[in-house]
Amino acid sequence: MTADEFQRLTGAWPERMADLERFRIMLTEANAVMNLVGPDSLPDFWNRHAWDSAQLIDLAGFGKTWADLGAGAGFPGVVLAVLAKGRPGSHVWLIDSLQKRCRFLQTVVDELALPATVIWGRAEHQALKVDIVTARAVAPMEKLLGYAQPCLSRGAQGLFLKGEKAELELQEASKVWQVEADLTVSRSDPRGRIVTVRSAKRRG
Repeated sequence: MTADEFQRLTGAWPERMADLERFRIMLTEANAVMNLVGPDSLPDFWNRHAWDSAQLIDLAGFGKTWADLGAGAGFPGVVLAVLAKGRPGSHVWLIDSLQKRCRFLQTVVDELALPATVIWGRAEHQALKVDIVTARAVAPMEKLLGYAQPCLSRGAQGLFLKGEKAELELQEASKVWQVEADLTVSRSDPRGRIVTVRSAKRRG
């Protein structure tokens, strides 16, 4: 996927495309000195990272508040914050437990003037009241639901980007959690799934 194709799919404004291109360059530079994403994935930035993240807006809409758990390299959180820039009510909390990743995220937020707040800490300790809690490549669903529980219990909907084992992960998680969830085929990779969690309560 090219940048032009991404813009056609998302309808992103030219200013937002410029922000995403700047983010791509910052990520490439930072990835040379710390492991944020697999280096082989960077040439496919617009599909594998940008579009993979941006597709969540089609499920949630704009004007939302988000908590991105294990925000890491900024997917999906930074992409969501870029596309939400200038839209009333939108804000993204970028949460990560590693300080060096938070420093990178803060640099991006400052450079691009994003509607986002970086939090250095454990995801499960963040009792945020948000519309959506999200994560990508953080943990299997059983653990991820535990990390997301403080947000889910305050009314958030979960939108989690998962791979082809998402259904199996949900089956395993259901041994520990009572989960109401749906699976949607990822638009960036038909092998991937988006897990929409409406509610999750620990059994027992």
